[in-house]
Amino acid sequence: MAPAVGLKRSAATQTVALPPPDARLAVRDVMRSTIPSHPAEAPAAAERAAPAAAVEGFLCLEEVDGRRWSYVVDRGAVKGRGRGGAAAPAGASVRAVPLQSPLPPAEEVMAFIRSYVVPEGFPDSVTPSYVPYMTWRALKHFFGGAMGVFTTRTLLSSVGVSQSKVTPGAIAINWILKDGAGRVGKMLFARQGKKFDYDLKQLRFSSDLLLEIGAGIELTTAAFPQFFLPMACVANVVKNVAAVTSTSTRTPIYKAYARGENIGDVTAKGESVGNIADLLGTGLSIFISKRNPSLVTSFAFLSCGYLLSSYQEVRSVVLNTLNRARFTVAVDSFIKTGHIPSLKEGNSQETIFNPPWRHEPVAIGSRFGEAFQEPASFVAIRPLFEDERYIVTYNPTKDKVYALLKDQAKSDDIIKAAFHAHVLLHFINASHARRLKQKQKQANPDRSDYGNLYSRNMDFLAHIAESCKIVSSSYGTFKKKAREQGWIMSESLLNPGKARLCGPKPQ
Repeated sequence: MAPAVGLKRSAATQTVALPPPDARLAVRDVMRSTIPSHPAEAPAAAERAAPAAAVEGFLCLEEVDGRRWSYVVDRGAVKGRGRGGAAAPAGASVRAVPLQSPLPPAEEVMAFIRSYVVPEGFPDSVTPSYVPYMTWRALKHFFGGAMGVFTTRTLLSSVGVSQSKVTPGAIAINWILKDGAGRVGKMLFARQGKKFDYDLKQLRFSSDLLLEIGAGIELTTAAFPQFFLPMACVANVVKNVAAVTSTSTRTPIYKAYARGENIGDVTAKGESVGNIADLLGTGLSIFISKRNPSLVTSFAFLSCGYLLSSYQEVRSVVLNTLNRARFTVAVDSFIKTGHIPSLKEGNSQETIFNPPWRHEPVAIGSRFGEAFQEPASFVAIRPLFEDERYIVTYNPTKDKVYALLKDQAKSDDIIKAAFHAHVLLHFINASHARRLKQKQKQANPDRSDYGNLYSRNMDFLAHIAESCKIVSSSYGTFKKKAREQGWIMSESLLNPGKARLCGPKPQ
C-alpha cells in the first residue's frame, strides 16, 4: 500500500493517495513514445520550410525625396563551417541599388540650396501664396542690405573715424549713446500690445516706412556732422521702433503660411532667404560704393525699391482672420452683392497704409460723450436696442457712426454691433449721395453748402430703424457665408474700445 501524504488546511486534513510505482512507470513509457527522439533537428526542419524569397532576390523599394532605391539580397560566395564541420554559406547581406542615374552636379548644387531656402515637403507644406511673399521679401532685404552699406559708411564718416583729430574714446562714446537711445525707443514702443495682432499688415508696412526715414536721417548726418549725436540718436530710435514692429508681426505671418506643425521650419527658411538676399545686396553695394556714386541718387533708388518690395510683400500675405480693414471689405461686399469675398480677394482689397490723419467712419466701443451731443437723440434711439447688447448711432457733427457696447456684451454681440454700424454707414452714405446728386441738378447750386453737406443735422432716426430690420434678418446669413469662405471672426481683432454702458443705478 502506498504511503499517504497529508496536507493541512485550516482545521481539516486532506489525504491524497499516490498511484502505485508500476502505474507510474507505465505513464513514463507512454510519454517517451509520444515525444520525438531527436528534438534538436526541429529547427533545421523549420528552416527548410522557410520560403526561398525571404533570403534571396528582391526585398523592397524605398523612396527618399523623389529618388528610388531597390533593396536586394547579396549572397556571399565565401563559405564557412556549419555545425559538425559541414560546409555552409556565410550568410546574405542587403544591397541598395539606385533606380535613377546619379544627379548632374548642377542639380546636386540646386538640391543643396533648396535645403536652405524652402521648407521640407515644399510646395505641399506651405500655402500657395508663400512663393510670391518670399520673392518680394527677398527683394526687400536685397535693397535693405544695399542701403545698410551707405548708411554705415556715412555714420562712420560723420562720427569722425576718418579724422585723426578725433580720439577713439569719443567715437566709442557717441556710438554707444546712439545705440542706447535706440534701445530705449524699442522698449517704449513695445506697449502697443495687441495692435501687433489685429493690424499686423498695416504696422508691418509702417515699420518699413519708418526704417527708410531712419536711414534718411542717418545719411543726413554727412551734411551736418556737428549734430551727429542727436541726429543719430533720433535715427536709431526710429529704426529700433521699426525693428520691434517687424519682429512682432513676423510670427503671425509665417504661421499663416505653415501647413501643419512646421511653423519652425517655415520661419527658419524664411529668415535664411532674407539673410542670403541681404548679403547679396551688401556685396553689390560695396562694389558700387567704391565708385563714389551720388548719395542722394543712391538713397532715392534704394528707398523706392525697398518700399515697393515691402508694399508688395505685405499685400501678398493672405490671412483668414477678419480685422477691421478686412471686416469692412467683407461687409461692404455683402451689402452690395450679397456675397462674401474669398480669402485671397478680401486680403487683396484690404487697405495697407493708413495715415494717422485718415478719417475713420466707424468707431466700436466708444464713450457716450463722443457719440451723443444731446440727450434727445439718445432717448429716441434707446427703445430700438432694448433687446440688443449694444447701441448704434450716427453723429452728424463728426460724420461718424458709433457702436456703444453694453456691459453684458459678449464676443458675438461685438461682432454684430460692428456689422450693424457698417450697415448704418451704408444707409448714411447712400442718403448723402442722393442729396449731393440733387444739389448738382439745381440750376444755380450754392457752392458754399457743399462743405456743410455731410455735417448737417439730418433726421437719421429713420435710417437707424431701417438698419435694425436689415441686421435682424441678414446677420446670421453674413456669418454663415463668412465661415463658408474660411474667414475667422473674433471680437478682439476688431479692436473695440473699453467703454461699456451699465444699467441704471440701483435704488
